[in-house]
Amino acid sequence: MKTKELIWRGAVGKKVLALLDWLRGQGSVAVGFSGGVDSTFLAAVAQLALGKKALAVTIDTPLLARSELREARALARQIGIRLRVEKINVLTEPSIAGNPPDRCYYCKKIDFTRIFEVARAEGIACVCDGTNVDDQGDYRPGSKALAEVGSQSPLKQFGFTKADIRAASRQLGLPTAEKPAMACLASRFPYGSQITQRGLTAVERAELALRALGFKQLRVRLHGDVGRIELAPAELARALKLREQIHTLLKAAGIRYVTLDLAGYRLGSLNEALAS
Repeated sequence: MKTKELIWRGAVGKKVLALLDWLRGQGSVAVGFSGGVDSTFLAAVAQLALGKKALAVTIDTPLLARSELREARALARQIGIRLRVEKINVLTEPSIAGNPPDRCYYCKKIDFTRIFEVARAEGIACVCDGTNVDDQGDYRPGSKALAEVGSQSPLKQFGFTKADIRAASRQLGLPTAEKPAMACLASRFPYGSQITQRGLTAVERAELALRALGFKQLRVRLHGDVGRIELAPAELARALKLREQIHTLLKAAGIRYVTLDLAGYRLGSLNEALAS
């Protein structure tokens, strides 16, 4: 990551300077850290502002892809921020394993309750999350849990959009600047369907296989025995050319029937069922 000597200019620069001042004013912070675009940027700025008084906390659950956990560890090392990894088996919770529409509320409540426990043990009063302005446009029951436990959302507070965060991340030299949007593996299961370790493993293996073929923005949604692939519309034609190879790889990952969604990737596609 680039150093403190960066010169911040323009509208995004003003937001970054305001964020730095706010973080310094907290004295110390714990950042809920997934290794995604938003939390990585927030952790990096917290490290610049506070050094050893900044702490990143990653909650390791079965819903977190193993590849994402490895990347979170590597990113923390690159940023230079202290990292705590806390393991929780959320699949023992019926409110999560049963995958109700408000599952994210229960996940966030459990995750950030643990982060607050870690923060208190470290003598840190302020806990932050990576919520940004654009997150307000989607169905996010987890936001209620964050408010209930008292997590701060400084990126939203200072008006950061996802585009702002990517732009500032480029200036900081963060590899997540161009990282596709990610979500926990539970988002691959339709609401009301049981989330199992076997299904989570199959989904992760399937998505890793597709990324190894060069596909970038993707999801494999698991509808029972059917794996529904969502890809960026521009990549659909290439996927059809690789039809046999994709079918073989996803079968090997543990998915019985493989389909390609002709509508392509869209954020939170399983939320479409809630409207009906």
